[in-house]
Amino acid sequence: MPLAIVILAAGQGKRMRSHLPKVLQPLAGRPLLAHVVATARRLQPAAIHIVYGHGGEQVRAALPDPDLRWVLQAEQLGTGHALQQVMPAIPPEHTVLVLYGDVPLVRAETLAALVARAGPTTLALLSAVLPDPAGYGRVIRDRGGRVVRIVEHRDANRKELAVAEVNTGLLAAPAAALGRWLSGLGCDNAQREYYLTDCIGTAVREGWVVEAIVAVSAAEVLGVNDRIQLAEVEAAWRRARALELMQAGVTLVDPGRVDVRGTVSCGQDVVLDVDVILAGEVRLGDRVRIGPHCLLADCTLGADTEVRANCVIEGASAEERCQIGPFARLRPGTRLAAGVHIGNFVEVKNSVLGPDSKANHLSYVGDADLGARVNVGAGTVTCNYDGANKHRTTIGAGAFIGSGTMLVAPVTVGDEATIGAGSTITHPAPAGKLTLERSRQQTIEGWRRPQKKPK
Repeated sequence: MPLAIVILAAGQGKRMRSHLPKVLQPLAGRPLLAHVVATARRLQPAAIHIVYGHGGEQVRAALPDPDLRWVLQAEQLGTGHALQQVMPAIPPEHTVLVLYGDVPLVRAETLAALVARAGPTTLALLSAVLPDPAGYGRVIRDRGGRVVRIVEHRDANRKELAVAEVNTGLLAAPAAALGRWLSGLGCDNAQREYYLTDCIGTAVREGWVVEAIVAVSAAEVLGVNDRIQLAEVEAAWRRARALELMQAGVTLVDPGRVDVRGTVSCGQDVVLDVDVILAGEVRLGDRVRIGPHCLLADCTLGADTEVRANCVIEGASAEERCQIGPFARLRPGTRLAAGVHIGNFVEVKNSVLGPDSKANHLSYVGDADLGARVNVGAGTVTCNYDGANKHRTTIGAGAFIGSGTMLVAPVTVGDEATIGAGSTITHPAPAGKLTLERSRQQTIEGWRRPQKKPK
């Protein structure tokens, strides 16, 4: 049966105490809802419907993907009411999988198992056994272990509150039956809302099998209603990503202090020190070593490259055997060839550095093309911006740039050229020659340093 996925994302999230809608609160640098959508796509459904409400246009703007189908719940009257809004758009022959925009850690494998259990006379729901089930609806079974109903926490009696198995709200059922059950919902409960969970009791009365699949991990079904729960979900995300890296052969000096906020692929014998953040798409070759307190975002590092402490690398790439840092910054558009050294307090942006070139100290290389074996001395600046436009600097192979040099772009330094320290270069420097620009040094006889006037 074709699969239609419905994500309920209309809640305001008052306990977050935020102007941002709850489903847009960030987890690993992306909105909670974006994580749910990404997992839903892995099931290759016929359609993904998102029921939105609070902060509606803000929510839609955050996920502009054209394949998403948006349905407005103008008035929030419960989960059953939310699903009622979307059912007319779902063909009766589809299977419906209900997800929640604030439950971001559920695995695609778990959802696939849930969908597989749903059938012509079977409703499948996902449950979990929690050490503290407070706030969750309880899964009530008969003596034979069959699910007979779900009782919301506010409506449960003392015996029902003692049940540790809870309903996560995630369920799968045939669309035709689900639509029929939803049409018969009432709101005779403490919240005066239409509960999707009341469909469970209706299914049982009609003779359907209600199969509760218990989640492997309670962390997988964590929901987010406040900042504390958001922090718990973030911690669970970090743990899961750290385990994935270690299972792939990566050494983590402290697994609790590595933060993966994107997609990471690693070669063999990669080592990550403490407080490393990996964002976007990161590729690390064999034997790459990342020192402590580094941010790597959307970058590729070749084999045997070492990034020392306190570096920021964004939108850059480095080939094999590069040395970067400490305290270096590589900005978008940076490409380092094999064996390049970028040292402490060096910033590189939109530049290409040829094999075995070096900029080891306190320099800015922006909008520049460097050949092989170039040595950039301390305090060198490529002056690439004239106040309106950016210009490029070209430095030939084997050139030596003396310390404290200002290269005023557009400018070219030839192969094997040498630039004397302290020079401001505004015209081409010929290949193989020494070029320097300095004012005459003078010592003024008889000069005295100014003194403060006596009081």
